[in-house]
Amino acid sequence: MKFAVLDFETTGTSPDQDEIIQAGLALIDETGAVTAVYGSLVKPVKPIPDWITQLTGISNEDVSEAPELEAVLAEFVPLLQDAVLVAHNVSFDASFLQAALDRCGYLPFAGRMLDTVELSRIAYPSMSSYRLSSLTHSLGIGHDRPHQADSDALATAEVFFKCVMRLRELPLLTLQRLSSLFDSDTNDTGWLLADIAAWREANPGENDDDYQYYRQLALRVSDWTDADEESKTDPEAMKPLTESEFPEFVAGVREKLKDLLPTYESREGQQIMFGEVLEALNQDSHLLVEAGTGTGKSLGYLLPSLYYGLKESKKIVVSTHTIQLQEQLRQRDLPLLQEVLPVPFKAAVFKGRNNYLCLRKFEQQLQLPETALSREEAVTRGQMTVWLSETERGEAEELNLGGRSKDEWNAVASDADSCLNRQCPWFRKCFYHRARQDANKADLIITNHAMVFTDMRAEGRLLPAYDRLIVDEAHHLEEVASHHLGQRTGYLTVLHPLTRLWKDARNGQLPRLMSLLAGSGEEQAQAWNEKLDEAAGKVHEIRESWDRWTDRLFAMLAEESGADDSGNLSLRLKPEKLPDSWEAQLVDGNNTIQLLSDLLRPLDKVIADIKERTDDLAIQSLMTDLNGSLKDLAAARADLQSFLTLGNKDFVYWIEGHSQYRARSLWLFGMPADVSHLLKEGMFDRKSSVVLTSATLTVDKSFQYVKEQLGLDASEREGRLRSAQLPSPFNYREQALVLIPRDFPNIRGQNGDPQFLEALTKSLAEVAETTGGRMLVLFTSYRMLKAVHGPLKERLGPSGIEVMGQGIDGGSRSRLTQQFMDRPASVLLGTSSFWEGVDLPGDALTCLAIVRLPFQPPNHPVNEAKSEKLQAEKKNPFMKLSLPQAVIRFKQGFGRLVRTASDKGIVILYDTRVIDTNYGKYFLYSLPGPKIEHLPNAGLASRVREWLNTPMAKPVADAGAASSGVELDNAAVAAAEADRKEQTNDEAG
Repeated sequence: MKFAVLDFETTGTSPDQDEIIQAGLALIDETGAVTAVYGSLVKPVKPIPDWITQLTGISNEDVSEAPELEAVLAEFVPLLQDAVLVAHNVSFDASFLQAALDRCGYLPFAGRMLDTVELSRIAYPSMSSYRLSSLTHSLGIGHDRPHQADSDALATAEVFFKCVMRLRELPLLTLQRLSSLFDSDTNDTGWLLADIAAWREANPGENDDDYQYYRQLALRVSDWTDADEESKTDPEAMKPLTESEFPEFVAGVREKLKDLLPTYESREGQQIMFGEVLEALNQDSHLLVEAGTGTGKSLGYLLPSLYYGLKESKKIVVSTHTIQLQEQLRQRDLPLLQEVLPVPFKAAVFKGRNNYLCLRKFEQQLQLPETALSREEAVTRGQMTVWLSETERGEAEELNLGGRSKDEWNAVASDADSCLNRQCPWFRKCFYHRARQDANKADLIITNHAMVFTDMRAEGRLLPAYDRLIVDEAHHLEEVASHHLGQRTGYLTVLHPLTRLWKDARNGQLPRLMSLLAGSGEEQAQAWNEKLDEAAGKVHEIRESWDRWTDRLFAMLAEESGADDSGNLSLRLKPEKLPDSWEAQLVDGNNTIQLLSDLLRPLDKVIADIKERTDDLAIQSLMTDLNGSLKDLAAARADLQSFLTLGNKDFVYWIEGHSQYRARSLWLFGMPADVSHLLKEGMFDRKSSVVLTSATLTVDKSFQYVKEQLGLDASEREGRLRSAQLPSPFNYREQALVLIPRDFPNIRGQNGDPQFLEALTKSLAEVAETTGGRMLVLFTSYRMLKAVHGPLKERLGPSGIEVMGQGIDGGSRSRLTQQFMDRPASVLLGTSSFWEGVDLPGDALTCLAIVRLPFQPPNHPVNEAKSEKLQAEKKNPFMKLSLPQAVIRFKQGFGRLVRTASDKGIVILYDTRVIDTNYGKYFLYSLPGPKIEHLPNAGLASRVREWLNTPMAKPVADAGAASSGVELDNAAVAAAEADRKEQTNDEAG
């Protein structure tokens, strides 16, 4: 058998309108040996677009003497004879192949086709990306000329063979499960998997005993044990802790760190943090600590909290906002501390329940016939099947399922309402209960803000009991609290449980239950099925009513509000000022709520009756899932009732949607405008000590804003609040230069006027040519980003500098970031999520351009309600809310530039409000001490060149002291301090 691995470079993505400009083909045999390689440029009829030349390196000049398509196919087509066609995203290359064959008078290719995207997803379910360049990098495959057809074909051939070899290593049971997901007669992936399963059956593996085999699945996970079955910690092992004071303890750890990490250096800020955290824990007080990049913040709180927790036998909970930081703590910081601490400790990561796969649900999903599955569903379940032979944790973050597979995960995610607990045959292998048990046994638990607030709402029933909490990334705490202490109902919130109940006559919990009852021999089966059939009819009625109501809600939303530059719509609902159509919405909404009640009441009774009269495990298991769907609908009904009445006077109510996705994008929100009292009562009054840390907590060197937002004022009055702003280890005056073009045009409107956009594009191009790319440009408006992207790409094309735009060039933030790091001669345009959490150390980033100060839209419902409250209290909403929010966001953006002590770079601020307004100085004074210069726009590029060519001075003895303030090279900004004090006095008056 031979495999023809194909790749085309084309002038676009449409086989009907675009053309092939390069063809590459690699023939391989069953051993993976390359038997032939073909490559040729192809002369197109139409010119090659500039962006294709930029992507592939193929120019019109390159193809001017190339053979035409007919000549290439004459050599190419014979190589496909009796071959299985393989390509990376085979539907793309095959569509161009079939169009070319048709255009030149050949019969269509009728052989089997295999997709290495699909195969790599199944064979490597945890791979971070399935782009060809990412796969070759991760799999150690040479790929020197990406986007060259012959090079891509050879790389794809190696990826294909690696996938085959990886699949051959899997247990036979896993391969048989995979084969059952695909129809091998009609699906070419199924054909290959069946062939590999047959090969594996004839060639048993040496590692087959490494797996746990249970209920027709091969697993890596073993049974977990109860906490009281574990041996207690040996008191003798704890002596280094119990017999030493903290300074001595830290000194011993520091020496071990130096032995383990030759580059480790003690940092002043970290030493201060050690003491502050321990003091807060010892004194039952709360702590605010701002620790900038490079401080060693994670170790700064982990070391003293472990010392305290182990010594006092107190459980410590650490909460983060992002998965990225959670994984950093799990994979880097905690293993390091396990090595250097003189005493043993147990740490566990515990996430929200739906982050864990439910093995019982997954087993049920596998039992569905392959005819009921779409291709995407089959691939996703294939990924999960292979992953179960690898994972010991069962966490969603380990899997790369792709954007369209969220529904698939939701169908198998663990949840409380459908859990059989100890009656479940999978209980001892359950990923969630294992994680919960690990948390119960742990000295230190890593979780996330969402879980902390979910636990708060559940009155402490989810997390093990604790009274000392460390909150990292604390600048997100208020936002997460607002979301999780409020309510939200989306279009899919109702649709998903309805679909789980009834998808079609064969699929769904109701038809499956009816089928099981019909074959159970139960005396009441027919009567039960009649009632279940009536319930199925109600499901259809609810779906129709819900669709009708959400269509009308969206129509009201579109009529009453204008879309922003990304197409998002938002409408706040105030009891005193409701839209004219609100009465009609009440009628539709109450009708949907009544139909939900008509479904839930009788169905609850039927389920209770069936549970009481039958002990069939399959029926009981299915009814547990069905009960979970009903509880989801009951929760949605309660939220909808609350939303329609706008009943909570402390809540803000609003509707969101998107102009493109219409009713399917609808969300109905009810959230507290002010969470300070909720945090005070639910967190700070109940916990002995809460440590809140972030790189961005202060505004104008003060914690006042965050204290007010989080409800810490009372703790301060009681003497239970400490605060510390740690010195940075970086010498910012040598490492960072902030340039402000003082004569730059003012920004008019949310998205900029033509004069501003023209000047911005020209300036960015000049600076990018000076830095050779390596530039990140931060926008606050997606429409402005799009307006700049095309002209900037055109300007930089001749220089060979690539321009990538968020939301334009495709891919997630992490994918765009990786592309940017892989291609130094590039400029990345980003908005929203790129303002924080993007790590670009070393030479990856030389210049950061901030187009506009990051003020939040004042008309966002929560911000609007907060502003109204401040106005009622005779306070200035701009100074008390909008400005502090923007300053903290600005500091996050600035933090993208300098990530290590050897980084050096430039920040350009194109928003001259930082020097033209009284409030602008708050942004500049919030920075950690860079050199700041104002100059004419015409001098930007030359000053950038000069700065980058000037070597950094050697680090000063105390970098923290050197970077404690801002160096002001313009007397106007230095003098602004007097204005600031005057304004502060006015504010106080």
